[in-house]
Amino acid sequence: MSTKLIRTCLGVAATAIVTADIVNPQYSPVAETVSRYVNGTAGWLIPVAIIGMGVASAVLAAGVRGPGRWALAVWAGGLLIAGLVPADPPGRWSRPSVAEMVHGAAAWIALIAFPVAAVLLSRAAGRHRRLLGTLAGISLLATAGLFVVLADVMDGPSLTVGGTPLVGLVERLVIAVDMAWLAVAAAAVRKTR
Repeated sequence: MSTKLIRTCLGVAATAIVTADIVNPQYSPVAETVSRYVNGTAGWLIPVAIIGMGVASAVLAAGVRGPGRWALAVWAGGLLIAGLVPADPPGRWSRPSVAEMVHGAAAWIALIAFPVAAVLLSRAAGRHRRLLGTLAGISLLATAGLFVVLADVMDGPSLTVGGTPLVGLVERLVIAVDMAWLAVAAAAVRKTR
């Protein structure tokens, strides 16, 4: 398992998301999901970010043992599909294209699989077990929150702050926590070998 490859992919993914947020002032990172930015300036950054997280996750899945490994592989596969199939532009929740439906289904499956993988693999971890368990718990709660705000947006947003939906902010929290878990898990696996 290449810890360096995992760290590089995660660094590229984080940089790509932050850069996409910066170069697209027409979108709100609080209100819009990361995937929507594929339709904006430097839209290529979003597939790079999503595929980067998918590759990092696939490499980690290949290097871990025990319960949760297959859930991590499902997460990785979902990310790779979501990275290859673009989302629709913002505001098209009610009439999605086929690409949006594929992208969305892959992302939802991945988002369900990750907390399962994180919880199961954290329990089996020796080194960094407490930190991994804490991050897994935060991921589980944040992902549940993301599902609530995503469902809310699809039905016409009512969970807002000052009229702004929170789906983008909550999704970015989930991404940050999940990427932190992946980085710590990669370091923990490397130390035990």
